[in-house]
Amino acid sequence: MNDSLLDENAELRKKLDSFHSTDILKDSLVHVKIGPVDTTKHTVKFADYTYRTAHVINNSLNASDNYLTIDRGASDGISKNMAVISGTGVVGRVEHVSSHFASVLSVLSAKLKVSAKLKDGTNGFVVWDEKSPDILVLVDVPQQIVVKKGDTVFTNNFSLYFPPDVMIGTVVKSEVQKKNAMQLIYLQSSTNFHSLQYVYVVGNKMAEEKKQLEDSTAKK
Repeated sequence: MNDSLLDENAELRKKLDSFHSTDILKDSLVHVKIGPVDTTKHTVKFADYTYRTAHVINNSLNASDNYLTIDRGASDGISKNMAVISGTGVVGRVEHVSSHFASVLSVLSAKLKVSAKLKDGTNGFVVWDEKSPDILVLVDVPQQIVVKKGDTVFTNNFSLYFPPDVMIGTVVKSEVQKKNAMQLIYLQSSTNFHSLQYVYVVGNKMAEEKKQLEDSTAKK
């Protein structure tokens, strides 16, 4: 029953993603037509993300860099750097892959930071405070931004791997750093890493093209 629900949720996430990735284009050069013919615009749907279900078969919580092992690998279409999310939020990113298994670098790691946003659109990065598997920290937020306890934090459009609008956590408290006048915003993780059993492995079909473009631009 759990497997069936997991697969059903993966299909629902794909459908939701199609709404995120719908552009209305007024361009005579666009030839893709979906739905009724409209002489002024075409609706082009880009299926940017794929979702694959997996079971968590190992999970560490107490190291400085924590990893999960999942029961899906290269033979299932899993590859390095794919995002991993739970039914409630961000989990991590695929680090190593064998034929039938993959290790996932958890967001509970000093090596991983996730591009994120507050509900008003303010962007920053979420990192782990390395103290508790329940608490994450949103950094790079100016002190003048008003943040309240209970505010939600989500992934944004800047991430190369995570789809936008995946929940990361809720605000517990915030404090201003005197050295740079930026806020540290502490979050209760929306994913319960203590009882994590099922995840979705997310593939961004546009990730490699975007990375190549940004890398080539940075070299100039």
